[in-house]
Amino acid sequence: GLQVDGPSRFSFPRVSLQPRRSPPPPRARTIRRLASEATTPADIRFMRHAARRAAAALLSPPTLSSPSSAPLSLPVPSSCNSAPLLRRPQSLRARAPEAGLTRTPHERVPVPSSCARDRHFDDARGVLDERPKRSAAAWTAVIAGCARAGRHSDGMGAFAEMLAEGGAAPNAFVLAAVLRCCSGLGDVESGKRIHGWLLRNGVHLDRVLCNAVLDMYAKCGDCERAKRAFRAMAEVDAVSWNIVISACLQNGDVLGSVQLFDESPVRDTSSWNTIISGLMRNGCAAKALDRLYHMARAGVEFNHYTYSTALALAGMLSLLDLGRQLHGRVLTAALETDAFVRSSLMDMYCKCGSMNAAVLIFDRWSHLTGDMKFAWSTMVTGYVQNGREEEAFEFFRLMLRQGVAADQFTLTSAVAACANAGMVEQGRQVHGCVEKLGHSFDAPLVSTIVDMYAKCGNLEDACRMFDIAPTKNVALWTSMLCSYASHGKGRMAIELFNRMIAEKIKPNEVTLVGVLSACSHGRLVSEGEHFFKLMQEEYGIVPSIEHYNCMVDLYGRAGLLDKANNFINANKIKHESIVWKTLLSACRVHKDMEHAKLASESLIQLEQCDAGSYVMLSNMYATHSKWRDTSKLRSLMRERGVRKQPGQSWIHLKNIVHTFVAGDTAHPRSSEIYTCLEKLMERLKELGYTSRFDLVAHDVEEEQRETALRFHSEKLAMAFGIISTPSGTPLRIFKNLRICVDCHEAIKYVSRATDREIVVRDLYRFHHFKDARCSCEDFW
Repeated sequence: GLQVDGPSRFSFPRVSLQPRRSPPPPRARTIRRLASEATTPADIRFMRHAARRAAAALLSPPTLSSPSSAPLSLPVPSSCNSAPLLRRPQSLRARAPEAGLTRTPHERVPVPSSCARDRHFDDARGVLDERPKRSAAAWTAVIAGCARAGRHSDGMGAFAEMLAEGGAAPNAFVLAAVLRCCSGLGDVESGKRIHGWLLRNGVHLDRVLCNAVLDMYAKCGDCERAKRAFRAMAEVDAVSWNIVISACLQNGDVLGSVQLFDESPVRDTSSWNTIISGLMRNGCAAKALDRLYHMARAGVEFNHYTYSTALALAGMLSLLDLGRQLHGRVLTAALETDAFVRSSLMDMYCKCGSMNAAVLIFDRWSHLTGDMKFAWSTMVTGYVQNGREEEAFEFFRLMLRQGVAADQFTLTSAVAACANAGMVEQGRQVHGCVEKLGHSFDAPLVSTIVDMYAKCGNLEDACRMFDIAPTKNVALWTSMLCSYASHGKGRMAIELFNRMIAEKIKPNEVTLVGVLSACSHGRLVSEGEHFFKLMQEEYGIVPSIEHYNCMVDLYGRAGLLDKANNFINANKIKHESIVWKTLLSACRVHKDMEHAKLASESLIQLEQCDAGSYVMLSNMYATHSKWRDTSKLRSLMRERGVRKQPGQSWIHLKNIVHTFVAGDTAHPRSSEIYTCLEKLMERLKELGYTSRFDLVAHDVEEEQRETALRFHSEKLAMAFGIISTPSGTPLRIFKNLRICVDCHEAIKYVSRATDREIVVRDLYRFHHFKDARCSCEDFW
């Protein structure tokens, strides 16, 4: 049986309600009980109405709530901290003659249920407090109204006052409402005391009251007590099964929840919704998809919540075909006008990469359908998720022009768009917008702003934002730590990690990826090995492929290629293509053909259509003047239909993104760009720069090789920045691939020749060029 312990803090009236052998139907039994407690016809009519509303509220599907950190104490009214409970509103008494509320001293006036339902709590209490004797009907209206309106503390206070008055014993609906208040506050201790009182006094627990007890334990996170209470129930319905299944899912017990679902003899639409959404929340998307197919084959009717959940699942798994099928069923069911379903449709198409379909739904969105703010936010986030940052920012601008107030979630997405595209000026504008709108800088938003400044090459502003953050969670610490790593500040990243540990912040998997990456970029081999061991022994983090790849990169950058290869074999990660790509990249830097062949052979077996592997090996052959091998490899690429990703570089000037490819002549100022570049090359040669002809992957004359190197995309972007900005202005250039050795060398000399700081963000890290030196110290 269920043991409910703990001392009671309530002065419950000692009543004995013995269970009946043949109880009437719940509704008839409820009305009979309420009628016996009411004293006037008005009370009776009111209580019947309140009973129906309370029963409907208790039969609604359970929702998860956050447990409170401290249990609620139920003091007597003299020490109650809910001031509205003791205050009689003057406005209501002043209006009494006009509203016909005047009465004789002995006249009973029922508490208006609309007051509690419409959340006019003070008005309801005013009417209640003016009554000389308050019946159970009146207390039920107020306490149930508090539970429905989310005023759980007020509901608990009113219950304490009812007990202290002692005039009316709590009935089933009062107790159900109080249990709901306990659920809302996460106050499992008070809920246990109420449950214990019910058991000690032999109160007949019908399904409604039993489900209220179950719901209280489930929402308070006490899964074991919820399951014991469920097993002790004499009669269960679909609601009971749904509550206990939801409790298991909330507790992370996926296997237990599935077993309960399979055992349930009554599986309605809500039951299927509960198990599918719960599996999704617990990271079991494949199992959730299987249950969705079972639900469809069983012929269970889908409601709007089912469609929203299923669409979220399709988006989570990027199953566009499934999403389209669901869209068709939504149209057939005439549910597209439902705001909940429509927003789920839009989100699904965004996550599946079909932005055109998402835009069509957005264009049909009506102000009468639902929250326009959510629709705009979904579109901005969708563009960011699909790598279309410029469109995301333009959508964000249009949103503001149309007078739609941006919430923190939308602002976070806009900042992320600026971060990914390297739009520092636009990022500053969004940062200013946050302050202008008066939003608080919560940890997710601050973390994104720190990431934005770091990715735009402005590490100083990122540090300043981190320092002024009011609260710092593990995500913010990790964001700052990864910023140091991407800028090659390995020692500072380790120092920040030590500060984080001193602040009692436990690192997670991503934090350790940042630390290992910082060690890799900083050639801190022994430190990297220490942290790789520490993450397993001290923090119990099982290494993922990201951690393993950081270690391969650590050894590869340091020239320890044998150690990198042995690490791959020892940890049984030969099937992961990313580690061979990392090793092959290190082989090119250190000109190690033996390990390069090993890595390339493994890569071609694992990913026959990956262009990067072919290109890196081809460049290795070209570096060693093995033109025949280079030609064979490129022929193999053509046979297999493998296409190299074109290198692109871009620069932001005056809110415009200027993009270049190698040998680009499409820019309106191409002639000026090439003229500037020709002059720069002559000046660089005077300073000691020489072209790296060995990097040209074609067997051509030396002059042609020099021409091929001269007009790389990053050099074109740099030349455009020089002719478009005043002398001495820092330049920030972005590239989608790793910067080549020749461009790296050339930009070092350009920083001295033009007396500028030049920041280049490539695929792997940042390079800060100043006075012919780079922050990476020629190690990247």
